[in-house]
Amino acid sequence: MAKSSQVTWGGRFSAGPADLMLQFSESVTFDQRLALFDIAGSKAHSAMLAHVGLITAKERGAIHAGLDAIQAEIVAGKFTWETKLEDVHMNIEQALTQRVPAAAKLHTARSRNDQVATDMRLFFKHACAELAKKIAAAQRALLTLAGANRDVLIPGYTHLQRAQPVFLAHHLFAWLEMLERDRARLAEVAAHANWCPLGAGAIAGTTLPIDREFTAKALGFVDARGRPQVTQNSMDTVADRDLFIEFAGACALFGVHVSRIAEDLILWSSAEFKYVELPDAFCTGSSLMPQKKNPDSCELLRGKSARLQGNLHTLLTLTKGLPLTYNRDLQEDKPPVFDSFDQSALCAEVLAGTVGGITLHRDRCAAAVRDPALLATDLADYLVRKGVAFREAHHAVGAVVRLAEKNNVRLNQLAPDDVQAVHPAFGPDWLDVFDLQRALAKREGTGMPGPKQIARQFARWRKVLK
Repeated sequence: MAKSSQVTWGGRFSAGPADLMLQFSESVTFDQRLALFDIAGSKAHSAMLAHVGLITAKERGAIHAGLDAIQAEIVAGKFTWETKLEDVHMNIEQALTQRVPAAAKLHTARSRNDQVATDMRLFFKHACAELAKKIAAAQRALLTLAGANRDVLIPGYTHLQRAQPVFLAHHLFAWLEMLERDRARLAEVAAHANWCPLGAGAIAGTTLPIDREFTAKALGFVDARGRPQVTQNSMDTVADRDLFIEFAGACALFGVHVSRIAEDLILWSSAEFKYVELPDAFCTGSSLMPQKKNPDSCELLRGKSARLQGNLHTLLTLTKGLPLTYNRDLQEDKPPVFDSFDQSALCAEVLAGTVGGITLHRDRCAAAVRDPALLATDLADYLVRKGVAFREAHHAVGAVVRLAEKNNVRLNQLAPDDVQAVHPAFGPDWLDVFDLQRALAKREGTGMPGPKQIARQFARWRKVLK
């Protein structure tokens, strides 16, 4: 049976929504997390209304005092949320109106459309800052691991085959680069969020003499020089969901990066590699096989990536066919965004914890990087320095590799005469190429894994992550 008309919007209706419709349409179960942002927006809006003379200073003070009391209850977990009031906005407004008669004027020149847009922009600015902090903590854990194992060399891989030697730190710095781009993307999302929607109304603003710039300043929607930034088109303001998609996209790409890091760690911790020992606190065992130590944190990090990508796809699909401006479909934009924030924050913390407890097996790393085949490209460069064209040098070294495989010996164990028979440019100094330290020392161009460049990168990252 339909309920009696709601006081918030029911004037046009002879009866309220059915119980099933209330259950189907409510959002307060998930949007109540916007409560503090909603209160901040309402305080700024009421301050603006007083500023332009639409309410009195006394009414503004009463509204602010009432909102402060409600906020204290929410923070203490004592506020009662009512699903029949649909959302966080109506719950707070109804509670305020029951306590403060002047609150009936609070919604003057405001719609839930620009109200929720404001709440979400405040949320995005907060969420981006929080995620950036957590990602930076994971980066610091990686930098600490690199610093503790600065001298360790490992094989670098392409196609999951041993390719060339690199310092472990160089590999870890590659992860730092990925995560730093994630932080940069979050900063861009926060910058895009830094435009105040209040005043756009439901679609076409208001005929009342409001001051949008006043509200923007009160809420911190300002540029680097403190100048207010307000959205420039009322229709776009309430219809736009680019921020939701950009935020979910940044989280999804962070998830991809974390997944790739996790995959490396899963491989490195396997018996076949055994470069690292993952911390017991972030692993589990088998219910059947007592010897097992499963890299669960890394596998879950890898799995969370799919969830974060799913949230992005949900938002893209949700918005692709909507006409301007607001449609109720957009109520579904918040759960994927909130989930992306929660899961990304958790992933960053778990990554930091896992990395922080890693123990390196130096002997296994050293044994793997001693493979002379890792320096086959250096051997081709050796020939190039003697005037041999690179393609010819590449072919000659390939023949040397094939000869070593045929004779079942390592590359540097071939007889000098046999090597020179492959190409006359091979001289008696060809074995010098297989000195690892010499090989790394020659890689001193920007971005390369030579010792001097590694030192520069340590200095750079310590400055970035201080």
